[in-house]
Amino acid sequence: MSQTDPIAELLTRIRNAMRARYNELLLPHSRLREAICRVLESEGFLDSVEVGGEAPKRQLVLRLRFSAAREPVIKGIERVSRPSMRRYAGADEIGKSSGAMGVHIVSTPLGVMTGREAKRKRVGGEILCRVW
Repeated sequence: MSQTDPIAELLTRIRNAMRARYNELLLPHSRLREAICRVLESEGFLDSVEVGGEAPKRQLVLRLRFSAAREPVIKGIERVSRPSMRRYAGADEIGKSSGAMGVHIVSTPLGVMTGREAKRKRVGGEILCRVW
């Protein structure tokens, strides 16, 4: 299956799984998807990220995180930079997302990281998505 925007597909699958209250989500693996999920895990939006399977058919196994009342931790997740309209920002231009509760995920020359990290390291890049 050909995909025009695999990042948007990743975000949509996470959003739908959270709304359906799934505990686990299986996705096709790519290094960029894995990097985005690792950032979400480090920020506390996902419980765990694992890579399973052999080389040609590797999969990402995401364990989703919920509150004690079984409410999703991720309230919103949206794609900022799209294939038709890329959004780039310098280190000074990367803003905060929904106050202090959300994060921007940025693809930089140093790797995929949060907007806060990119600002601290004084590096800009493409703003992939916003999570709150």
